[in-house]
This record gives sequence, C-alpha cells and structure tokens, in this order.
Amino acid sequence: MKSELLRLNDANRRQFMLNTAKTVLGVTLLPGLSSKMAKAAGASGPGTPGFGKAKHVIYLWMGGGMTHIDTFDPKEGATKGFGDRIKAKAEGIDYLGGYLPKLAENASKLSLIRSMSSKTGVHEAGTYIMKTGYEPRGTIVHPAMGVWGSHFLGRIKDVTLPDSVVVNSGSAYPGAGFFPPAMSPIPISNPESGLQNIKPTTSDAQFSKRVSLMNEFDSGFRNFDLTLETAETRAKYGKNNFGQGCLLARRLVESGVRFVEVQMGGWDMHNTIDNAMTNNGNTLDTGFSALLLDLEAKGLLDSTMVVLGSEFGRTPDINENDGRDHYPLAYTTVLAGGGAKRGFAYGASDKEGRRPADKQTSPSDFLATIGHAMGLPVDEVVMSPSNRPFTVGDKGVPVIDIFA
Repeated sequence: MKSELLRLNDANRRQFMLNTAKTVLGVTLLPGLSSKMAKAAGASGPGTPGFGKAKHVIYLWMGGGMTHIDTFDPKEGATKGFGDRIKAKAEGIDYLGGYLPKLAENASKLSLIRSMSSKTGVHEAGTYIMKTGYEPRGTIVHPAMGVWGSHFLGRIKDVTLPDSVVVNSGSAYPGAGFFPPAMSPIPISNPESGLQNIKPTTSDAQFSKRVSLMNEFDSGFRNFDLTLETAETRAKYGKNNFGQGCLLARRLVESGVRFVEVQMGGWDMHNTIDNAMTNNGNTLDTGFSALLLDLEAKGLLDSTMVVLGSEFGRTPDINENDGRDHYPLAYTTVLAGGGAKRGFAYGASDKEGRRPADKQTSPSDFLATIGHAMGLPVDEVVMSPSNRPFTVGDKGVPVIDIFA
C-alpha cells in the first residue's frame, strides 16, 4: 500500500488520502475539506502575495484573553474602555486603545484582523486552538506553528541554533505534537538567563531528547547574555520579562532562528481593568513598538513577521467588578512585516465589538495566514503516525488580502 501511494503524483496522492480519511474516519470529522482545500490551493501557493516572505516569525502571545476594545479595536459609546482612544497614524487604521500611544504612532507598520471569532471561551482550549489551529482532542496532540515550519522547510542550514524557541514559557505548550520530539521548540523560562536554568516541561524521555539536541547548539546560545546589549537598548524595550523577551527574540531571528514565541500573561482582567490595562498596556506598548522599530532599523522587518494573538477577547460590557469577562465571539489579532500590508485593517467588529461585522476570521484561518507567509503548503495533507490526515491550521484559508 505504501509503495503504491508513493507512485502517485501530488494531486492523486492527496485525493487518495482524502478518500481514505472519509472511509476510515467518517465525513463528519472532515466537513468541507475538499472545498476549503481547493479554495486555499487556488489562493495560497508560491505565486500569491506574501508567500514565503516571512523567513522568521515572532509570535507575541497575550496569555489570559486580551481585551480587544481596550487595545486594537476601541469603541465609543456604551462599551468604550476607560482610556480614551488614540488616533492611529496610519491611513487604513482609525484608532487604537488609549493605553497604546507608541503603537498608535507606529500603526503604519501594522495589519489588524478585527473580525476574529472563536468557539471557545476557556483558557486552555482557547490557547491550544490559537497555537495549533485545532480544537483539543484527547487522542492526539497537534504541532505548534514553528514545528510545521521545521517539517516542511527542514532544519535551518548553517545555524547551530534551534528552529523554534518559546520565551517566558510555561508548562502548557503543544510543542512537536505528532512530529518527532526533537522538533519541539526550546523553552526559555527567563530571557535574562537564556537556557541556563531550563526545566522539564514534558516527560523525562522527551526532555532528555531536548537536552541532547541542545548539546548540539553553540555554548553561546546556552549562555545567551542580554547584558551584551547597551543599557539604552534594553531600557527601550522595557526592563520586564516581556520587553527583554522581545529583545531576545530580535537577537534570535537576527542569528537565524525561524520561529520565536514571546509570552506575556496577565490579560485575564475580570477586576479593575483600568488599573490592569495601565500596567499591561504600557508593557505591551513599549516592548512591541521597540521590536518593530529595531527590526526595521536592522533591515529585518520585511523578512520577519511579528504577530500578536490571544486566546479570545473580553466582553464589551464592564462587569460589576469594573472588569471584562471571557469573550470568544469577537477579538483582534495583529500582523506586521513579513509581507503584510502596512497600516491596514482587515474585517471589522460591529459598533459595540460584539460580533464580526464582516470577513469573519477563525483561528485556523489566522494560523494558515502565518503559514502562508512562511511559505508552507497549508493545503497539503500530512498523515500522522496513527494515519490520520492533518493540514497546517486545520484546513484554514489564508487571508490573502492582508498581504501587499
């Protein structure tokens, strides 16, 4: 069977796997696969805008559920935030939240997707789907985006660093999924200390494999020292884990690392959101802006896509504790560089930020968009070791309009 499959051309092999999946798994597990794959295949290949422009990706992860109304999709009227919105300096973006003055100044570098919508308002499931494109299933773990890059593009040539890294990492991360454990992102728990104090976040066997892989890397990476940067540069990013994580991410992509995730928590703002946003907003605003300016100054922004995501948004209505609760029905993601348009907003939520008003975009579409920018064949079916078919972003369709 395997030898016969290998003799087929790409189109016939793909159709064979689709037919097999329908027979073995049942069509209810693969709704609309053929039509969405055809749609993606017609709009996501090498000849389309943005394909392969992003040689590196930095994913800024806002853990806890970032409020869209107080950041990248501010509103007026009953649902407005505590801070007055700021006019963005970009022709295609109207306003940003009042807590983000530096990003408002640099909005001409941003593309916003203001029509995101998800099915889950639970932290763990929301995080999983925004990092893999798949809803959690008890029978399998799906790969993170950096691992898909390693699978399709291969190991980075002439670089003794890992393909992907997670900065400020916690224990809940999908990692290599059904791909070999050696493809897992290398976790850095603290950007100040690099990999010196790495702790296991997986089974002993997987951790041993990671350590073995790590021993192949330069000692310079294992003792990565941000103090080699000037005090002025470090201060520009913000003297906190997120800001220093963004600086480390810049250094890593500058050295050739393909995919870096920088995590920032504290967005679960059920209480006194104004105080929480004052702190978190300033941290995000400072670190993100410095990263964009630094990448551009070094000539890296065109080849590096910086994306920002969170597991969901937060309620348009302020609750009795002056906070906002979980809200997956409408939220915003951000892309910059790597072939994305500058000063551009795709889609919109309604006037109160409750629902997408047009161009609704799913987490799968968002990840397929990142994959497209990386030059990945997002419609290509990959069979897991258990002979189940998967694609980058779970059959998501790239948002081609986001690319220049």
